[in-house]
Amino acid sequence: MTDRRAFIKLAAGAGTASLVAACGWDGGEAIRPKLLAVSRLNDWVGEKILYSQTRLARTYDAVQRAAALPSYFISRTMPLLEHPAAWRFKVAGLVREPLVLSLADLMGMPRSSYTVPAARYISFLSFDSDYSNGWDMASALHPQTILAYAMNDAPLAPAHGAPLRLYSPTKLGYKMTKYLVSMTFTDQRPGGYWEDQGYPWFGGI
Repeated sequence: MTDRRAFIKLAAGAGTASLVAACGWDGGEAIRPKLLAVSRLNDWVGEKILYSQTRLARTYDAVQRAAALPSYFISRTMPLLEHPAAWRFKVAGLVREPLVLSLADLMGMPRSSYTVPAARYISFLSFDSDYSNGWDMASALHPQTILAYAMNDAPLAPAHGAPLRLYSPTKLGYKMTKYLVSMTFTDQRPGGYWEDQGYPWFGGI
């Protein structure tokens, strides 16, 4: 039994293969197996050797915040909840007490603890066409991994994953699931939308 801690306080891949995968090109039938093999090696090195639960990404004072957000592509179409008040976040799988939480519930508890028997991974599910990600428990427990419902002291906007998204400065962008509806604790390593297409599973920076 291990103590699951604080999921509101929950909350580049190395090598050419990771860079190629991140660009969306998998090399075709002749190269794909080799790229996948190197990607799996990158994952192992990143997760088992380079990753540290105590090493923090650099942080900045609030006065250093930029007035504008970084310039990056946001789809012109984005998933929107038809009934925002009915949105709920589910905590399921290998937990003592499965939970169904409203946004008000989440905002009302700065910390929460869960007892997780035998769970080694977490699957995060989005209402954006069932987009999902699999995370290892060590990454989820990193002190800078959060489930975010606000950004720069304002409620999270739909373009950034409202009402709730996963965020960590130690992960590549595709690992930060937006539009969350559930997290499920499991003893089996879950896949994910991009991971199942050959992107690095660990996705660490």
